[in-house]
Amino acid sequence: MPIVDMPLERLREYTGRNPRPEDFDTYWDSALREMKSIDPRVELVPSDFHAPQADCFDMYFTGVRGARIHAKLARPRKIVGKHPAVVRFHGYTGSAGDWTGLLAYAGAGFVVAALDCRGQGGNSEDVGGVKGNTLNGHIIRGLADGPDKLLFRDIFLDCAQLAGLVMEMPEVDATRVGAEGGSQGGALTLACASLEPRINRLAPTFPFLCDYKRVWEMDLAKDAYAKLRTFFRMFDPTHSMIDEWFRRLGYIDCQHLAPRIRGKVLMATGLMDTVCPPSTQFAAYNKITSPKEMVIYPDFGHENLPGNSDRVFRFMCEMLCG
Repeated sequence: MPIVDMPLERLREYTGRNPRPEDFDTYWDSALREMKSIDPRVELVPSDFHAPQADCFDMYFTGVRGARIHAKLARPRKIVGKHPAVVRFHGYTGSAGDWTGLLAYAGAGFVVAALDCRGQGGNSEDVGGVKGNTLNGHIIRGLADGPDKLLFRDIFLDCAQLAGLVMEMPEVDATRVGAEGGSQGGALTLACASLEPRINRLAPTFPFLCDYKRVWEMDLAKDAYAKLRTFFRMFDPTHSMIDEWFRRLGYIDCQHLAPRIRGKVLMATGLMDTVCPPSTQFAAYNKITSPKEMVIYPDFGHENLPGNSDRVFRFMCEMLCG
């Protein structure tokens, strides 16, 4: 079969190219302390969308840097006792999506929350405050200012904070909470379960934001990764600081967060993916030490993977058994 990356046997052994900063764990431990110090001021506002099987709410909470973050939350209408929950994350530039996308989980007995990433297509605040180009460039947002200003640092923390807030809800069993999403949503699923290790199970599909240097070396800094090329052309045309840029990107590289994951993992990838190359995804997957399964779609790229959504739903529904 044709390949766009390494042969599968090499993918199963690949451990990544992008450097891991020497203070990586200290960086994220400090970030988590900042997140946990915040009064989230959670607000649930009944939605004007109504469904017979679910109560629907616009959820707001305060994240790092004071941003008000929005998520859609649905829960079974007749809710008794403790229920499992799922947090969902959307693709790059998107939003939490339509309410109907949450109803299958709510109808099955889950509390389900879908995040709007700050600065993207939903209703979360983007408080800004960095130098340099930010046009469609969330990967490079804050890169010139230093690791603490990286936008994806804040987005990763939003994901973990949302999961923690859902776990604190009186109707939720904190031991039965899952996370899922595709592309950027797959990356945020990995980040969420890394920074909130109580996540019981996670289903990342062809995750973004992994192994930036490998993407660059494959000449695939285009599509979702295009702003890497833009940044280097604008701010380092001779590559005099290229090693430092990749080191800083290492703080928001999901492959380096992956060893923190404790939940059961179901991951899916297409071997013809030229948007998020398979090797970058395997760099993260191969570092996960908890129980895991990778579902391979040999002839598919960064596109709908037939049967995957149903497989993820069944995987999450295993939590209904307690």
